[in-house]
Amino acid sequence: MNKIRNFCIIAHIDHGKSTLADRMLEITGTIEKRKMKDQVLDRMDLERERGITIKLQPVRMDYQGYILNLIDTPGHVDFTYEVSRSLAAVEGAVLLVDATQGIQAQTLANLYLALEQNLTIIPVINKIDLPAANVLKTKNEIIKLLGCQAEEIICASGKTGQGVAEILEAVIERVPEPKIITDNAPLRALIFDSNYDEYRGVVAYVRIFDGQIKKGDKINLLATKAKSEALDVGVFKPDYMSTGKLETGEIGYIVTGFKDVSECRVGDTVSTERGSTSIRQLAEEVEPLRGYNQVKPMVFAGIFPREGNEFQELRESIAKLKLNDASLMYEPEHSEALGLGFRCGFLGLLHLEIFQERLKREYNLDLIVTIPSVAYMVHPVKSRHVVGSRSEFNGVNKKNGDNLIIRSPQKLPDPNEIEKIEEPWVSLDIITPKDFIGAVMNLVQDKRGIYKNTEYIDETRVILHYQLPMAAILTDFYDKIKSASSGYASINYEFIAYRPADVVKMDILVAEDAVEALANIVYRDEAFRRGKEIVEALKEALPKQMFVVKLQASVYGKVIAAERIAAMRKDVTAKLYGGDVSRKRKLLEKQKKGKKKMMASGKGSVEIPGDVFVKLLKR
Repeated sequence: MNKIRNFCIIAHIDHGKSTLADRMLEITGTIEKRKMKDQVLDRMDLERERGITIKLQPVRMDYQGYILNLIDTPGHVDFTYEVSRSLAAVEGAVLLVDATQGIQAQTLANLYLALEQNLTIIPVINKIDLPAANVLKTKNEIIKLLGCQAEEIICASGKTGQGVAEILEAVIERVPEPKIITDNAPLRALIFDSNYDEYRGVVAYVRIFDGQIKKGDKINLLATKAKSEALDVGVFKPDYMSTGKLETGEIGYIVTGFKDVSECRVGDTVSTERGSTSIRQLAEEVEPLRGYNQVKPMVFAGIFPREGNEFQELRESIAKLKLNDASLMYEPEHSEALGLGFRCGFLGLLHLEIFQERLKREYNLDLIVTIPSVAYMVHPVKSRHVVGSRSEFNGVNKKNGDNLIIRSPQKLPDPNEIEKIEEPWVSLDIITPKDFIGAVMNLVQDKRGIYKNTEYIDETRVILHYQLPMAAILTDFYDKIKSASSGYASINYEFIAYRPADVVKMDILVAEDAVEALANIVYRDEAFRRGKEIVEALKEALPKQMFVVKLQASVYGKVIAAERIAAMRKDVTAKLYGGDVSRKRKLLEKQKKGKKKMMASGKGSVEIPGDVFVKLLKR
């Protein structure tokens, strides 16, 4: 065990984690040069295309007689849960800071997560080979943040390989070896991630804290009470490499053989059977590992199959993705217009977009995604007559005075039944150069932000602390912040509390039919502007029909914004080649009557393409 070092790389998005990991794999000879490619630990096509890490990825490296277990982590705020799970499985963290950008919002957020776990921090300045690199300024920022010595900071370049060997040596010297919690203890392994294999069932990614596990051992999961056999045991190189055994301090995988994905949860503790010990006795004897805090989804959207017969396929696909994405929350939902589907909770809009894209690519599903919203807390009007009486509230039999969490606009009760509605608020940290403070502050104030204070990192950059409604950062906030700061600002946010909000449900009607997937909850004083935005976006996005299509935004039955899509013109007079003008007029009148008949008979309904919902999200 004194030869094992477990560590991860944490940083803001695009600070070079995956590139640095590539160089580490090259230097340690973990991957042959002929098999080497950029972002080798980013296993999904989506990660390569977008140039971001979405999933944590463990790998084992052998270097100078030591076993180095590295976990590469994402940097985007939407995937913070991946980072927190990685940190629970290691003893040290390489804090990576881009020499051209300095400390960013997620640098701070991830650092605080690592310090909560009491991890050893190794500060590294990356991209020192770039002409715009300001190593001295970045070094001073890190010293001010960590209170470390200048000699402790390593300067490196993931691209050229400079300083990478020094980082590996620092990991060996500074990161403590894994500690044995209890001598001769039964197996206790923490599941920090998992994957579904079509042939082998659930594969659990584990960190062994106590004991050991061998191929063929009978295993028990302490939380779900599930039992199985370790069909295979091994390490990541970075593909699965069977070793037949994992010992205390090691990171590896266990092929559990579970076909039901709900039996193997991230955060559960794996133990092994000993003789005739029952699972109840085992649970009493073996103390489960701490696991992870339950994640709180911030954004909710309805996911429905375009074809109703694909519901079962969608259910199975989401269950498999949930295994690979522990921050996803979902529950069944029924919509009169869209049929059976799921109400899914995400950590942000990028998380939703990636989830939607993975379902489409990995499971070939054609989906309808409703406009995302936050979860509102609805307080019902209290009955003055009978205290403690039960009443029907939005179809749910609730005790008088109980509050209801609304994740979907369709579930919002009648206004007469509501005393008040509360919305989630977040604390927002914006790191920006001081030249852009004015533009950034104007933008946040327009989004109903409440200013708290300003903190100076150095003479050129500041952290602005705000509180604002979660709904304000749902759609285009990130893009607008980047635009207001010429791309230099970065943000990080965290839920704080529910606060009162004056909001209403806005319905969107297409060809005079309410489209349930487009309904959303908006501020009362912004309803007109938001309704106008949506109908204008629909006018651009929807294809023309054979008849005029009315687009309307309505609040409680009152139309507040409207647009029209002109009818597709088919030249019915093209076949005429002369004669009296009344012949042409006759054909045009016949066409006009046909269009009216089409609308009246209901054949004039408009099918909304799936990409329209994505266009509305990005608006």
